[in-house]
Amino acid sequence: MLPIPANELNGSGTLGPYWTFYHAVVAEQLRQWLPGEPSLLVDLSGGRGRWPAQAARAGHRVIEVMDFRRPVEPWLRDASDLTKKVRADDLSFLPDGCVDAVIAEERVLSVDLMAESVLDDMARVLKPGGRVLLCVDSLVLGMAILAEQNYWAHLCQTGEVMLIPWPDGSITRCFTSAQVRELITGAGLEVEWIRPRTVLSPSMVDRVLGSGGRSLAWLVRTELASRPDDDDTVGIHLVASARKPLPAGPAPS
Repeated sequence: MLPIPANELNGSGTLGPYWTFYHAVVAEQLRQWLPGEPSLLVDLSGGRGRWPAQAARAGHRVIEVMDFRRPVEPWLRDASDLTKKVRADDLSFLPDGCVDAVIAEERVLSVDLMAESVLDDMARVLKPGGRVLLCVDSLVLGMAILAEQNYWAHLCQTGEVMLIPWPDGSITRCFTSAQVRELITGAGLEVEWIRPRTVLSPSMVDRVLGSGGRSLAWLVRTELASRPDDDDTVGIHLVASARKPLPAGPAPS
């Protein structure tokens, strides 16, 4: 059974309270992660995320890379008017070491099956000390989708790359926390942390918000206070932060 039914994964079903909570967690994670000083950011959400507008409101300049392959959500077209929008398949239009941070949300590294090449390009454009925030589909989600489609034999396979067919015909690449760590270090970046995006279940969120005794802000604080680092046994998505190492200093004489 899926932790969240397939028709709910884009917020199109009945789990409105959970998705309200989910997006509030995402916004607070980004607020805490963003640089403290005005910086130049690249966003790879393809015109489907709230992140560029939030980063711009915090005083950052944002280059939003619009993906030709994924339609822009209509309700977001006016949400990122403070950013510079660029239509591109990759980051080849940017020189090496020119940006302070890269945001790879909206499962961009799961939708693009050559995630290693995408992350290599992200690392290339980062300045030394620059950071990456990324989100991928989890192994938990992948196995649940297989089970929902009765692909039981596939659940026993333990290949290094897990590609999951969705009912709509698309393919997603799902990761364990160890695979996310390997992906990051393979691009020459240093892992700061890896965790499930959320550990609180939809049923718990719905029950708490429906009781009237606790607020959404309390739920978000509770979520972010949990420290399930590298735990890939819960949650439909994994989120990670990484940093590009600073150049090594001269050897002591």
